[in-house]
Amino acid sequence: MSATAARTVRAGRHTVEVHRPDKVLFPAREGQPRLTKGDLVDYYRAAAPYLLPQLRGRPLMLERRPDGIDGSGVFMQKNTPDHYPDWVRRVELPKEGGTVRHTVCDDTATLLYLADQAALTLHRWLSRADRPDRPDRMVFDLDPGTDDFETVREAARLLGDLLDSLRLPSAPMTTGSRGLHIVVPLRRGPDFDEVRDFARRVAETLAAAHPGRFTTAARKKDRGDRLYLDVQRNGYAQTAVAPWTVRAAPGAPVAAPFAWEQLDDPALHARRWTVVDAVEQARTDPWAGLLSRPRALGPARRRLAALSGRPV
Repeated sequence: MSATAARTVRAGRHTVEVHRPDKVLFPAREGQPRLTKGDLVDYYRAAAPYLLPQLRGRPLMLERRPDGIDGSGVFMQKNTPDHYPDWVRRVELPKEGGTVRHTVCDDTATLLYLADQAALTLHRWLSRADRPDRPDRMVFDLDPGTDDFETVREAARLLGDLLDSLRLPSAPMTTGSRGLHIVVPLRRGPDFDEVRDFARRVAETLAAAHPGRFTTAARKKDRGDRLYLDVQRNGYAQTAVAPWTVRAAPGAPVAAPFAWEQLDDPALHARRWTVVDAVEQARTDPWAGLLSRPRALGPARRRLAALSGRPV
């Protein structure tokens, strides 16, 4: 296939033209495969049944790398360009001093079109476009201070136990980068400020119990080697990497949900799954039923107050 050849892919009612499908986005590394735009499209087409439920109705920020992960062009795209097809859904949302016209990915055709735009990674809002100020997800980002993944594993286990004691369902996900995300489904009601404040109190409770290992300090110079319990993604217009999306790193690692039982697997690490085997992991339904069990924040807030001995 020549570098200028195009490929067409049918997705529902739309046909998506994939330009330069043989363009290398992930160069080969030692032990890592060479992957093209065509490979990216193939992965997203296979992952669509599992990825789209995580994206539908949510404003996105697109991480586009037209020249691949080694190229100089990196675009964190919030506004939807005028040239996108009219069947790609947009939503106009307020920001300070104006509005942003975000892309929303509701179907496979849109997902493949974004892959053709070299949108490697899809970062989603924690709320949906119909009520953008009312989140239905809460995310804890476990950001290690060193490359020791055992600390991440320990933090996830302790945080999961704490959330269990608050009767909040939670589920772990690799980030495809360094740490893990712990995701909590919420019943819509509290605004972002309330959710972030609650998440901060949970993180502070865990850090206070293990001050030598975990911290909530936002400034790196104040963390030392401790793992950072980051809750800053729980804010209006903030985003978190979407489950099953690809990260811009050698080998195309994927942000992959996994079951709590897999936390003890010695093979687990932040880049455990890639485009080669992430769909196989998705087929196991690792978050089985989680997203259908959102909880109200009020009872959890009262339980946390009783546990910590201070109002929340």
